[in-house]
Amino acid sequence: MKKYLLSLRVAVVGTLLGLSTAVPADAATASATPTRHPVLFVHGYNSSGSYWNTMADRFRADGWPSTHLRQWSYDWRQSNATTAREVSAQVDRLLAETGASRVDVITHSMGGLSSRHYAKELGGSSKIDAWVSLGGPNHGTDAADSCYDTSCTEMRIGSSFLTALNSGDETPDGVRHATWWSPCDGFINPDSSVALSGAANTRTACLGHSALGTDPVVYGQVRDLVHR
Repeated sequence: MKKYLLSLRVAVVGTLLGLSTAVPADAATASATPTRHPVLFVHGYNSSGSYWNTMADRFRADGWPSTHLRQWSYDWRQSNATTAREVSAQVDRLLAETGASRVDVITHSMGGLSSRHYAKELGGSSKIDAWVSLGGPNHGTDAADSCYDTSCTEMRIGSSFLTALNSGDETPDGVRHATWWSPCDGFINPDSSVALSGAANTRTACLGHSALGTDPVVYGQVRDLVHR
């Protein structure tokens, strides 16, 4: 009888120990779960926040709450430096509403210029984790030679705005920079304009300029980058 009770006690203790060790293991798994930062989408020239509808829907389907996905529209004709101040306000608002410490910024086309100006000149690099440029005219495009809005002239190759933006380090420390460019992008010319020194630069399939924001392969790559 004593041997039986002793065996039973050992078994119960062993079970309890097994349960107690399982808790830290689960906690470790939870702590290793990738972070979902709030996302600020920045559209490009002659566009609006609705450009991101497809990508935002995919993020929601993959677990991002709507409160963490900010689509907004701005006056795309104004200087990118002016838009950068609006980016700053949107980031601060998104951080305040979600309680996050950093955001991920996903941009299309010209949207990459105002957000880079924000990061470089307005202290934004301390508030951005990942920055994404889809078909951004980061070093200019000859397509901008035929339009005359302030923002468009800033996209011209060799413009004073781009010269200042690209001076020094193109990808300052503290932000994970990534670009996607297409060999079939009819708006960005030359194609090499998109890539930034120090960024993860990815060539896509033969996609048109607008298709970069809706292509499922590009989306999957962007999602995997920001979800870590």
